Amino acid sequence: LVALGANLPRDLGATRRSPADTVLQALQDITALGLTLVAKSALYASPCFPAGAGPDYINSVAAFTEDDEHTPDQILNLLHRVEAAHGRQRSTRWAGRVLDLDLLAMGDQVLPDAQTFHFWRDLAPDQQAQRTPDQLILPHSRLADRAFVLVPLAEIAPDWRHPVLGLTATALRDALPATDLAAICPLDT
Repeated sequence: LVALGANLPRDLGATRRSPADTVLQALQDITALGLTLVAKSALYASPCFPAGAGPDYINSVAAFTEDDEHTPDQILNLLHRVEAAHGRQRSTRWAGRVLDLDLLAMGDQVLPDAQTFHFWRDLAPDQQAQRTPDQLILPHSRLADRAFVLVPLAEIAPDWRHPVLGLTATALRDALPATDLAAICPLDT
């Protein structure tokens, strides 16, 4: 499961690609690198996080076939290659971005272990802005908090069960505050 997002246009010389077009192109680029797309959600507009940090985001979630040929780190590296090809620059935490690809989960794998997952999941909000893991954490430690991930995830994989928390994507989505869910708006595409 991969989350896709963008909130900055991409300059392509004489033209600019919108964040929505970048997300759609990134899906094509990921499949061109060998992953098989199974399902993709609609595109959603969502408020920038943290609030006021930039333009609203365009978000989506995609499911790809289980991949026995690539390790999770190899998949993450593939996603980083796609980000770089679209001009992604990693400047500051939660800065605006032309493309953001997050590996949400690979089956029921918990990496590197449940203790490390809980450490990052339970990190205080002020620490989240200052610290980033130096290794891949699966499932993504913040996915259960983010309406912009859970709304599209529940659309394409409502019965996916979080391997640590034990709840489905639908249950995780429904546990979020109604105001968070109301802020996630499907785009007409």
